[in-house]
Amino acid sequence: MRSMSRRLTLGYALAVTVTVVIALATGYWLLEHALLGNLNQLQEAENIEVVQDLGADMATMPEAELVRKLRAHAAADEDLFFFQVHEAAGRVIFRSPSLGDSVLPDLSPSGPSWTIVLPPHGRVYVSEFVHGHLHLQIGSRLGPTEQLLGKYRQVGAGLAVAVAIVSLGLGYGISRLALGSVRDIRATAQRISAGNFGERIPVPPGRDEVAELVRLLNSTFDRLQAALKQVRQFSADASHELRTPLTLVRLNAERLRTQVAADPEATATVDNLFEAVAQMNRLIEQLLFLAKAESGVLPLAREAHDTAQFITAIGEDAAVLAEDRGLRFAIERNDAGRVAFDAHLLRQLLFNLISNAVSVVPAGRGFTLASQRLDDRWRIEVRDEGPGLPAGQLEQVFERFVQLPRPGGGAAGGHGLGLAISRGIARLHGGDLRATNRTDRSGLVMAVDLPAEVPPAPART
Repeated sequence: MRSMSRRLTLGYALAVTVTVVIALATGYWLLEHALLGNLNQLQEAENIEVVQDLGADMATMPEAELVRKLRAHAAADEDLFFFQVHEAAGRVIFRSPSLGDSVLPDLSPSGPSWTIVLPPHGRVYVSEFVHGHLHLQIGSRLGPTEQLLGKYRQVGAGLAVAVAIVSLGLGYGISRLALGSVRDIRATAQRISAGNFGERIPVPPGRDEVAELVRLLNSTFDRLQAALKQVRQFSADASHELRTPLTLVRLNAERLRTQVAADPEATATVDNLFEAVAQMNRLIEQLLFLAKAESGVLPLAREAHDTAQFITAIGEDAAVLAEDRGLRFAIERNDAGRVAFDAHLLRQLLFNLISNAVSVVPAGRGFTLASQRLDDRWRIEVRDEGPGLPAGQLEQVFERFVQLPRPGGGAAGGHGLGLAISRGIARLHGGDLRATNRTDRSGLVMAVDLPAEVPPAPART
């Protein structure tokens, strides 16, 4: 989202700034040509005035008289123009005193008007007019014109910078407005979870592409909610319905055990039957627990507890499990504080994580437990030194009946419901459970994030 907003902002600012720069450059070009055009018109008018002042054809007038009259005319306009007359062969007949030692070049091969650099006068705009075998050249200094164009460039550069800054602000505002619906989609999609599948994205007004996308997403969420409801209902119904036949199987097995007590082989078979029934009962209880946790109907006995004492007690039991398997265990961090949670359920969650760590860590290695307060959150981490998981399986392990691999291949025992139940407990508390691979070595990090809430003290009466 930030990247899209940034791209829209920069794209808008770039488009506006480039457009303004092109407009300013075009204006500069037009202004320059207009100013040179004005000079050309002034020089053409000056040529007519020179001819009128001479009172006769320049080509037939005696040279001495021509020079005298031109000198008189140039004296009146020397602040505005340079004057020079030369023959077609190139011999210069007259130069105005304002030229000093400078000589205007013959421009007849190049055209009637041209811009030249004439030391020490700088840039000069020169027009050449042909009168028989004589060429009258009239030049104008471009200093004032260049000063005006320089001011234009300065103002234009400042304006371009100002437009770029303003367009960045406007672009940001426009991107915020344009992406407002996308932010609503993202925020709502983040809130939608297995326990909150009833929320929908607000449909913006109109029939544009964003509105159609929102309607499509809401329709997809409706279908997913219906499918999830069917799966949950099936799990709950199946679990309830299986209890009765399993109870009957267990009762019949107890009668059978009495009847075959004298037959060791038959007794062993009945014992295996009892064990299978017990496993089925545990699976049913786990499925029922998971269905209640995901539907949000599992009651929470939430009370304020000392987190340091709770983690210490968990660590003592984890150390016993680690020692039995020849593993190392340590509590890396145990911040003090009081948080409201269901101690029984949270203990079940953490022992599921610890049991998984014990089952995947090879002998001689270890795992750790850490408890940390982060502003308004309480984070508990179980870090193991096992093989870790491929990135694509870090979320898959929380699905039902998915089992963590053991070192050297194979899957861990159980039904693959432990992590699903653990995440259900975390979300029931308003938190979450996530898995990531360690960055310092091989192994998994199971992180539980819970809100660090403490219920208010009861009022005194």
